[in-house]
Order: sequence, then structure tokens, then C-alpha cells
Amino acid sequence: MRKNIVLLFALLALPLTTICAQQQGATIPEHLAKLLFSENIISRYYVDEVNEAKMVEEGIKAMLKELDPHSTYSTPDEVKSLEEAMRGNFEGIGVQFNIVDDTLFVIQTTLNGPSEKAGILPGDRIVTVNDTAIAGVKMDRGDIMKRLRGPKGSTVKLSVMRRGLAEPLIFNLVRDKINTYSVDAAYMVDKKVGYIHINSFGATTHQEFVSKLDSLKKQGMKNLILDLQGNGGGYLQAAVDIANEFLERGQLVVYTQGRAFPRYDYLAEGGGRFTKGNVAVIVDETSASASEILSGAIQDWDRGVIVGRRSFGKGLVQRAFSLPDGAMIRLTVSRYYTPSGRNIQKPYGDSISYAGDLMERYNRGELVSADSIHFPDSLMMTTKRLGRTVYGGGGIMPDYFVPLDTNRYTKYHREIVRRGTMLQTTLRYLDDNRERLQKEYPTMQKFRDEFVVDEELLGRLRTMAVRDSVKLEGGEEEYRRSIPALSLQLKALLARDLWDMSEYMEIINTRDDNFAKAYELVRQSKMDAVLMRRKE
Repeated sequence: MRKNIVLLFALLALPLTTICAQQQGATIPEHLAKLLFSENIISRYYVDEVNEAKMVEEGIKAMLKELDPHSTYSTPDEVKSLEEAMRGNFEGIGVQFNIVDDTLFVIQTTLNGPSEKAGILPGDRIVTVNDTAIAGVKMDRGDIMKRLRGPKGSTVKLSVMRRGLAEPLIFNLVRDKINTYSVDAAYMVDKKVGYIHINSFGATTHQEFVSKLDSLKKQGMKNLILDLQGNGGGYLQAAVDIANEFLERGQLVVYTQGRAFPRYDYLAEGGGRFTKGNVAVIVDETSASASEILSGAIQDWDRGVIVGRRSFGKGLVQRAFSLPDGAMIRLTVSRYYTPSGRNIQKPYGDSISYAGDLMERYNRGELVSADSIHFPDSLMMTTKRLGRTVYGGGGIMPDYFVPLDTNRYTKYHREIVRRGTMLQTTLRYLDDNRERLQKEYPTMQKFRDEFVVDEELLGRLRTMAVRDSVKLEGGEEEYRRSIPALSLQLKALLARDLWDMSEYMEIINTRDDNFAKAYELVRQSKMDAVLMRRKE
């Protein structure tokens, strides 16, 4: 097969003349020739017509599946969505919305975005887009978004129903660039402690973080709670840039190394905005990748205390390779290592076991007891400044473990959330009471301190749950046990829709055990003593 591969392709009439011409006299490896030969005979001689493009895509996916769980293939459409999410902006009309009974309800408009400038208000219902009905037709959320989004400068006609008006309002909007935010919450917990939540690491995350950090410092912040719960990662460089705000010049943040890529050290550049105050970082079992780079650097330099539960365990670095049709292969090319030399990648090989690892942690009791977590001595490392013991090979183990409260959420509560009943209830309640709430609670502080989820609102939720076929299997006892969590989430969602995510997190954190522990620790006068108590 190696002797005359060009002749072989000519005989098979493959459309590879350009490739062959570029490789004058060069031979194609036998395994690659085998692959091309197989694809050709299938496409030419299979009993039925085949979709060659789809067949090749599936072949690429199968090859990547043999490597590791994070080497993946993305179609051109998937690439576009990923890029929008990571770069921190898209082009559209600037509304946050939810779908209730096949109707689009506007939750909020983006500050200075096209919708706000045109006069669209929270609570409005968008019923047609360019004279195409989107209400009452069971249109997929993705299809609705495609109609609302479009190139900057393009126009879109909206028909909007507003409470109290019999006739629809017509808006002709000019689409614009809309910013999305990965640092979605920041507020002062008390006069000295600030809180920041990062939901992912994208192109603008560091800039957003710096802005929030500076704002909190101006309000008197001396100590910081950094919340990375639920943060699945993103750009490595974003994590490095944020770590730089906490570390001294020349301190190693992370290093990467792979077969085709030599070791590369990412060092703190100095001049960080928060190199002195106490820091508590909250992680959980879904904090991954860039979240682990940041928390690992802070832990290894004994810069702050890590609170929560063992993180996900993703220590592999992917590089994007674009394909001619706009598709993309994200290929693992390196491993990353924390400053102490830890690779925190958890074991993989069995895709089912890897994907089901979080459930396995739950089943074996790890999420409620740290005693079930054991690392081999071969993975033991020591921190850079205080010499504390840390381990690689399976995520970042927090300095202070906080068990998951498995009794807080009943099955009834989980079903209400899963079916979207909670969101629909709050949207309808706001639709009826927005003006009253804004008048009675002009500030978040007044709302936080005085608003109470009453029987009327809980009754609405219960009625909606019946409509959505949510079963109350445990009877009135289960409902009674569900009330505290249901009330908290209802109040938090109302705060979010009246203000923003910072207000949502401020309400939720009043009953979050991880936050409570972080708040307790970050107020200690001597952080080294806090860290050394966990040295054993």
C-alpha cells in the first residue's frame, strides 16, 4: 500500500488531488491511507446512500473517545455558541427572558442595550418577532434566540404585550453587541468582608473581576470570600490573571507540560490588587479546570483557605484546532500542575465511571463525610510557604470540609425546581405585584430584612406544582419540611428579578453552609493559624 499511494487514490477517484499535489513524492502513513481507503469504499459501494460528512464526523468523535474525556469535536454551530459564551458578548437585542406557558416573559433588559433604550420593560411579553409568532406555538428556546439575535446593525421588529394595555406595542430595534458576565455577583457581607462569585472563566473574566474587586475595596473591603461553586472552568489564562491579583511577583501560578509541548511556567507578574487581606475560596464537586488552577495556586502558596468539598479533578489542558468547515477539535495537549507539583486530574479510562464519578462520590458518602476520602502517599505534596500536606490525583481537597446537607431539600422541592415550577411562579407573582414590591421595597436591604414569603405566595407555588403534576408523596409532612428551602429560593429569585444576581446570591448565602464557614474563617485575625490548624 505504501508503494504507490497516489496511484491508489487516482484509481479510486478520490477528491484528494490537491493534497496529493502538495505532497509530491511524499508517502502517506499506512494507517491514514487505510482510513481514507475505508471511507471511500463505504461511500462508493455501500448498499444505500450515505451521508459522508456525518460519517466523517462520527469517525472523528470515535477517535477522540479513545483518548480522554476532554478531547472533543464540535460542529460549526457548536463552535459559534462556545465562542460567544467564552468571549463575553454576542449580538442581539439585550433581554433576559424565561418561557412560561409558551410565552416569552422579559425578566430584565441589558443596561444601555437596544431593548432598554427602546422602552421594553421587565414583565413585557414578546409575542412576535418579524411578524412570526413565538407565543403559543411551543417554539424551542433555541429557535427563539436565533430570531432575537443577529448581526450588529441589523433591525428586528417586535410585537410586545404589556400588562394593562389591550393592544400590542410595536418596537423596531437595531441589534447591538451585548455583554455577558462571568463575574455575576459581588456585594459587601459586612463592613470589612466582600463576596465575589465567578461562574466561568472567559475572555473578560479578569477585567470583570478587577472591576468588582476595586468597587468592594472602595466600600471598605479588607477580606474576601471568592465563590467558585459550580464553576466548570474556561480559559486557563483568565485563572492565571486572577491569581496574579493575590500573589507576589515571581510566584508560580501553574505550569503545563505535554509530549509535544515543553514545560511552560505561568508566573505572577506582581502588582496584584489584593495581596494582603484574608481570602477564603469556596469550591465544590463541580468546580473544575480553571477553578482548580486558581484555588490550587492560592492553596499551594498558603495565600488563603479553601472551603467546601473536593473539586471535580480536571488537570488536562486542551488546545483548539479549527477545521476547514468551521468545526473544531479540542485536543488535550498538556497536563497542568499546581505550584507544589500536583496534577489534580482524577483517573479516567472508563467513560461511564468518569461521567458518573460525582454520583459515586454521593453514593459512597464522600459529600457528607471527609473520612471517606483517601489519597495514596505517592500523591502527597507540601505547600510552598507553610509546608502543609496537600494531595494531587483527584481535585483540590479543601482545607476545611463542609458536608452537603442532604436533608435540606426534599424530593418535592427538587421536582418543583426541575420542572421549572419555581421560575414560573415567581414570574407570575412579579407580573401581578412588581409595582407594589418596587414601592414597598425601594432598596435591597429593606427587601432582605423585611420581605417574607407568605402563605399567598406559597399557595401560588403549590397550585402551580399541582398543574405541573409534581407529586407530594410525603404528604403534609414533606410539604412542611420543604417550606424553608422553597421560601428561601422564592425570595432569592424575586430579588434577582427585581435587581440582579448579586442580590440573588446575597439571599441564598444566608443559608449556605459553605458560605457560613468561609465567612467564619475569613474574619480570623491570623490566617496562618487558621491554615496550620489543618496541617495534619
